Amino acid sequence: MTLSVETGKDNANCPIMAHKDFHYRWEYDLKSSPEKLWAFVADTNRFNRDAGLPHVERADKEKNKNGRRRLRLFRFGMPIEWEEQPFEWVKPYRFGVVRRYFKGPVAKIKILAQLTPSETGGTHLVYEIWARPKNTIGRTAIPFQFGFLSARSFAKAFQKYDRIASSQYEPPLYQKTKVEFSAGGRERLEGVRKKLIEEKANKQAVEKLIKVVEEGDDLTLARIRPHEVADYFHVPRRDMLETCLLATRHGLLDLQWDIVCPHCRGAADTSKSLSNLTPNSYCESCNVDFNVNFDRSVELTFAPNAAVRNVEKQVFCVGGPQVTPHIVAQQLLKPNEERVLSLPLEKGRHRVRISNINGGQYFVVNDEGESRVSITADEKGLSDEEIETKTNVEIKLENKTNDEQLFVFERMKWNDQAAAAAEVTALQAFRDLFSNEALRAGELISVGTLTVLFTDLKGSTKLYRDIGDAPAFGRVMQHFDVLRGCIAEHDGAIVKTIGDAVMAVFRRPADAIKAITKAQKLLANPTDNSLPLLLKVGVHTGHAIAVTLNERLDYFGGTINMAARLEGLSCGEDIVISSSVYADPEVNALIEKEFSAEQFTMQLKGFDEEDFELWRVR
Repeated sequence: MTLSVETGKDNANCPIMAHKDFHYRWEYDLKSSPEKLWAFVADTNRFNRDAGLPHVERADKEKNKNGRRRLRLFRFGMPIEWEEQPFEWVKPYRFGVVRRYFKGPVAKIKILAQLTPSETGGTHLVYEIWARPKNTIGRTAIPFQFGFLSARSFAKAFQKYDRIASSQYEPPLYQKTKVEFSAGGRERLEGVRKKLIEEKANKQAVEKLIKVVEEGDDLTLARIRPHEVADYFHVPRRDMLETCLLATRHGLLDLQWDIVCPHCRGAADTSKSLSNLTPNSYCESCNVDFNVNFDRSVELTFAPNAAVRNVEKQVFCVGGPQVTPHIVAQQLLKPNEERVLSLPLEKGRHRVRISNINGGQYFVVNDEGESRVSITADEKGLSDEEIETKTNVEIKLENKTNDEQLFVFERMKWNDQAAAAAEVTALQAFRDLFSNEALRAGELISVGTLTVLFTDLKGSTKLYRDIGDAPAFGRVMQHFDVLRGCIAEHDGAIVKTIGDAVMAVFRRPADAIKAITKAQKLLANPTDNSLPLLLKVGVHTGHAIAVTLNERLDYFGGTINMAARLEGLSCGEDIVISSSVYADPEVNALIEKEFSAEQFTMQLKGFDEEDFELWRVR
């Protein structure tokens, strides 16, 4: 590590009293590549904590231009308040930020980090700070903070990150920390572990969840993402999710519904219950209003219950690159400014959006596209057209407006590690454990695409007449148990029963087919000498709306109506499916391998006498 410190004269255009700038430059030669180090160095929230800086808070709630924020912290008992410009970065090579101060002894701070690949495969990291004092106290505080305290803490943090990055293929899920349990918390933790094992939860999922709660740092535990934990420890996602749900019922965890902004993809808000959700939300960081849907906008996360371990939900930085890891570059241009970037991009779809400009510029990144493109901010807006570029592309940015503009480059691929509300509410375990979780009466929220299945027993009236009410009722109850087991096994959930009929939902249509064919076989070939039963089935996939009916979470819309109509066309030894189900690649492969499908055309009541292409699957 090398360190240089310089001082220079203040900018003559600054209206404050002239003071010399302090310039600190640290250089580190590290073993890990920039790509590996980026997840650590650019995680400014965790870095600021590791560097011993205080937590920050919002100093205002106003809609600020281009994502500017007014923030506040307290240092040595002194309030410090500033306006923070949006971070600028190009992943994985550099990032920086400028802060202009209103309260405290400092007038302005600029930070720049640059990660340059070395010939040995490592990284030459240069971390620089320019600090301008506001007064005499600032001239003393800046050298003490950056020249003494930060010099040691920065080096310690970067060296720790390098050790981890060079020894692991992926960033750790959490950093181990000294844990202080609540009074009786460790005993409660062990008690819940035993209960989860007794209730047949996946043992590996249980042990890994307990390990995270025992060792994890507060930044990780404030927002436990079950799919992320599952992937890290190579545990089936559904097992980890169901373990977290069961752990919540036993008091180890608290669940929370994060309202995810479509731009920054961070939690714009958090609710303890579905009943507090509304169809619209607002993200302060992005200054955007957006529609809420179960498919992408609502994510289930967890945190330890305070009776086990008290987790402090503190924020040390609100705008660093790793807050929005899907954004590969972000640049703030002044009016009429031009800038050229060299961007390393992953293959796939990307988009450029500009904060105050309509539309977006879409890219398909591959080996055959353009190597140079231009993007202009002007009154025409962006075209929404799609162009092809190479993975290493030179992009010229032009701001031809009279206002500053924030250019944002983002991957379009959505993070599939989110336990979306659409998935969670379609799980039988969730509906069994949290039957009281429902939307506020009258609220309607989209769940995106859902597969809906309706069943009905064929000849149930004759069954009651032939064997009597009591035996027939018992057989119908047994049939519900069979359905529930098969549906839950294939990641579905029973929404409701209507007489001896069932409505169930799945996220994937192939799961619905697998579940119901197994149920049909079990009911038609009972092993206890009871009467065989035939099950009529209809399956449809499409858009649905979540509602609350009879104090339970339910679904509404044309998709539900069509699935109900299809069930009526079944003869009990088949499944009637819609064209949207048949078109699913997994379903198509399943039918080709295990079933036969007969196509037919039919008008359905209530659908304006439209002819629908349907399939009878046997």
